[in-house]
Amino acid sequence: MVAPQRLQRPRSPTEKAAIPKKAPNPVDKHVGSRVRMRRKMLAMSQGKLGRALGLTFQQIQKYEKGANRIGGSRLQQISQILQVPVAFFFEDAPGGSATSKSDESALSLAHVDDFVSSSDGLRLIAAFTRIKRATLRRRITSLVQEMADWNQDPVGSLKK
Repeated sequence: MVAPQRLQRPRSPTEKAAIPKKAPNPVDKHVGSRVRMRRKMLAMSQGKLGRALGLTFQQIQKYEKGANRIGGSRLQQISQILQVPVAFFFEDAPGGSATSKSDESALSLAHVDDFVSSSDGLRLIAAFTRIKRATLRRRITSLVQEMADWNQDPVGSLKK
């Protein structure tokens, strides 16, 4: 005779703590970072975006970190509030393009995305876009490129 199988009891809090947390999906993380970047470009707080959506700022934090996935209708609402098309959030998303990029260019793009999303990047972009004269913008760009080159090889640059 076969003994009936016993149902497993619910896990204790200590057993639950041992279960590793699931890492955010790379696309959810990318979409969240694009929400954050656009929100910061508009100088909008997480609280203000949350109120416009009927959510708490903590929920916005979770969206921006990729911890919680943003549903389609919610993403549509966010796109209207942030005044961008829904496609904006998926630009350069991992695995979203049929054209393959080298790992180096993908890393470079991720580095640029991180910088543009940072407070320094946003301040630089905001100030730079206020400069109306194209010649002045080109001169500033050349200056920054020279400084970056010098930073890579300070000794060799002095010989020029």
